Amino acid sequence: MTKRTGLVVGAPLDRLTQQWVRVTGRPVGPRDEPWLAGPRGDRYRVGDSWLPREAARLGARVAADAADAGLLPSMAVLSGPAFDPDALHPRVRDFYEHTTRWRIDLWSQWSPWAWPFGWLVSALFARRLRQLALPLRPLDVAHGMTSEITPVVGADGGTLGASWRRRLRATGATVFSGWYQAIVLPGVPQPRVRVVFPLPNGRLVVLLRPHVTAGGGLLLASPGGGWGEDGAYLVVERGPRAWARRIPVHERFHVHVDGEGVLRTDHALNLWTIPVLRLHYRLDRGATPPTR
Repeated sequence: MTKRTGLVVGAPLDRLTQQWVRVTGRPVGPRDEPWLAGPRGDRYRVGDSWLPREAARLGARVAADAADAGLLPSMAVLSGPAFDPDALHPRVRDFYEHTTRWRIDLWSQWSPWAWPFGWLVSALFARRLRQLALPLRPLDVAHGMTSEITPVVGADGGTLGASWRRRLRATGATVFSGWYQAIVLPGVPQPRVRVVFPLPNGRLVVLLRPHVTAGGGLLLASPGGGWGEDGAYLVVERGPRAWARRIPVHERFHVHVDGEGVLRTDHALNLWTIPVLRLHYRLDRGATPPTR
């Protein structure tokens, strides 16, 4: 599929998906649901301009020169009645606080029924948008992925969030480009991890609940629930107006140290309760942060 053909075919599908969210979702406002606000992509693809736009919206700056950055400035930002960061294994904590020091190798396994759907999404959306390009075959990620973390810093010097861009080492193709931060939902004392994937005219927002597992592992989960609870939300914006719809996509990330001292992540993605995709990561710490 050429770039021009992908645009001609894909743009109407983008509009159809956005219209579905507007018709079946609910109107939302930044004052009532600030947890749904965040970066958005360019008109026809995600692009690279979403991060400086989000920094400007927050009155902050992009710390593009950060050499040793993590997805979170400290796991202490998740401290709450249901989560004690001091109970985490040091290697688990180090990965989240110094992500750029870690090399990522990945294996993937689709459920047989879901593979054709994954191929269709990749062909029509992910490759063109350069976003959510879930690997279809184990060999697609045989050479691992690069990991680029770029923090955004507020006027007081504190980190407001960070972008995490992962590319295939073999081709340089973007697999994921997202915004990571800890937030507190209205009426919920326990902070969550919020991940935002910019999309054309909107975003996918995922809210993940943290738990400490046996041996100091970290479990991040988006179980089923109602509006405003942990889970996945599609957001569409048209000028000052926005609509959102909760979608039945549920994820579990288990970051843990195995019996040989290797840091691993098991990622399960379900549609409702039906298994769709399993991703397994091996994480190896380098001595120094990689150069950009």
